[in-house]
Amino acid sequence: MAYQIGVVTVMAIAVGTAGSLAAIGFVEAVHYLNDRLLISPYARVQADNQPGLVAAATLLVPALGGLLVGLVVQFLIRERRGLAPPDAILAAQTPGPTPGLGSGLASTLAALISLGSGASVGQYGPLVYLGALFGNLAGRLRLNLRHQRSIAIACGVAAAISTAFNAPIAGLVFAHEVILRHYSLRAFAPVTVAAATGYIIANVIFDRPVLFLVDFTRVEHSYEFLLFALEGILCAGLAWLFVVLLKYSTHAGRRCIALPWARPAVAGLVVGIVALWLPEILGIGQETLRFATIRDAFGIGELALIVTAKLALTALCVGFGFVGGVFSPALLIGILFGALYGMVLPHLVPVPYSGLVVYAICGMMALASSVIGAPLTTILIVFELTRNYDLTIAAMVSVVFANVISYRAIGRSLFDLDLRDRGFDLSLGRDKAILGSRLIRDYLSTIYTTARGSHTVEAVRKRLVDEHRAEAMIVDEKGVLRGIVRLQGILDSPEGTPIDQLAIRAYTLFDEHTSVWQSMELLRGFLGEAVPLVSEDGKLLGVVPEEAVIRAYLEIVHELREEENEAA
Repeated sequence: MAYQIGVVTVMAIAVGTAGSLAAIGFVEAVHYLNDRLLISPYARVQADNQPGLVAAATLLVPALGGLLVGLVVQFLIRERRGLAPPDAILAAQTPGPTPGLGSGLASTLAALISLGSGASVGQYGPLVYLGALFGNLAGRLRLNLRHQRSIAIACGVAAAISTAFNAPIAGLVFAHEVILRHYSLRAFAPVTVAAATGYIIANVIFDRPVLFLVDFTRVEHSYEFLLFALEGILCAGLAWLFVVLLKYSTHAGRRCIALPWARPAVAGLVVGIVALWLPEILGIGQETLRFATIRDAFGIGELALIVTAKLALTALCVGFGFVGGVFSPALLIGILFGALYGMVLPHLVPVPYSGLVVYAICGMMALASSVIGAPLTTILIVFELTRNYDLTIAAMVSVVFANVISYRAIGRSLFDLDLRDRGFDLSLGRDKAILGSRLIRDYLSTIYTTARGSHTVEAVRKRLVDEHRAEAMIVDEKGVLRGIVRLQGILDSPEGTPIDQLAIRAYTLFDEHTSVWQSMELLRGFLGEAVPLVSEDGKLLGVVPEEAVIRAYLEIVHELREEENEAA
């Protein structure tokens, strides 16, 4: 016990430190590139006396950055796509192979180029996977810890989020809410240590600046909580629109541009053209986010234009292959939409309000929580960043109503939609998803009775009786399964009849890709001794007894319950 506590604590500190330092280095590298490439507002102001250079950089940097990203993804990443939070979720939930270190580093490089060149993508997705990358490396060590990989991945993710937002509690909850999907003391303790480590490194050692500062006293009028709820519902609709645009953009990119590596360059060129007139859409947009809470910083028309452009261009960049997250754009679109909502309300309902800040923050968190499926995390981010109880309660109302609607419209999150497209569906719970990811071939038995089609009924019947079996698999000389015979079906048949004439041709069949969940579904109404499992070319590999399917289900469910409920 002492060994496990000591080792898991050291692992949490080590992973938390690595994840935090990597997150800081990544963010600083993005800022450096933004300044050097004239993407950041500060750099553009500094070069204001060179309008030609600024215009050229605005147009060319995103396009050339997109070309580099496309080449990195195509030739350096084995999966041919950017690695993101869904990959971290999958690695934490299943015991299968994960993307290699080379792919992870190449994906991080692609994300750095994407963000550095001004693409409309986010930094928190790459940071989450970067933290998961260090966790996955720690998970491979022989430390003799139960559920070592999933806990180590959660530690890396918690440290990255804690560092990025200066919000250790939010990092802790995000790791459990989005990555692990459960709470247990075995995971809770080390993930807490990792989140605290990330906070100490970011806030105490490096004194990182907070995401934003707001000045808000309290909600002045009780009826405004109805308006917060309405804002949450509108943000859910905006999240649904974003998902629709993202799907359309992905399909359009694949249909219109045959070369995958060229798609990000096209998206970058579009971003550059739009940015010539609307530079606020470039990059992460932290400066724009901070100005959104300042009264009169933007007009109503300007806010509407930026929200529309940012929404469309984020969908374009992600769909066309830029590597980055959706959390940062969701925060920016949400806060701008919330500010727009707060500015329009007095014209529609002329009653007193508590100011622009609360509506901007409510919009930011409502939209972000709908996109990433982490309502508790976003509520805690508000509280840890502002230390304002009234503002947190207001955001909580918007977040709750947003998630109630968005869950029914698009599912729990964009991450879950991505995983569902890969065949890992968490919408019906962890049990079904994990049962769907485990293959029934792991429970294959090679002890069974076979027969050739030319064998007689008498010979097969005697063999079944001698081997105490109720059915035989009929295979040809190449081992290809041709049918099944059951003892009760040949008891009264003439002894000299070729068994091929009595074979059952329609029967339940598993293949190498059949999951435990699918096997359970296929066994509905099954009557027999075992189900044959064949290769892609039809060769019989073995059989799966009905008992083995039940055993597989019980073992996996027991493992899940143990993971979720064990104390240490």
